[in-house]
Amino acid sequence: MSEQTPNDSAPSGPVSRGHHLATLGHGGRFWDVYVEFEDEPRRQEAFGACLCFSPSDPEEGGPPIRTTTILIEPSYEEVLYRARAFEEHHLVSLLRSCLPDD
Repeated sequence: MSEQTPNDSAPSGPVSRGHHLATLGHGGRFWDVYVEFEDEPRRQEAFGACLCFSPSDPEEGGPPIRTTTILIEPSYEEVLYRARAFEEHHLVSLLRSCLPDD
């Protein structure tokens, strides 16, 4: 029986520490969408966040995909409010814009 080293096992825990926004289907896969807040100490008057798209089947390969900072609002709650306003087709469009060309 071989002993498993930490590098041999899949990472445990969530792919993102962000706020889970949605799960959507695209390209024959399911994607979890998270709102990830940036840690920008120079920006004191606003909160910024990006969207993180993580394949629900990580064993199929591929790391999470992130947009640039696209949500900037005066409060944490307003960023989440704006993120929740995205409809599924908006999220799919943002994901498609981040995926590499085939």
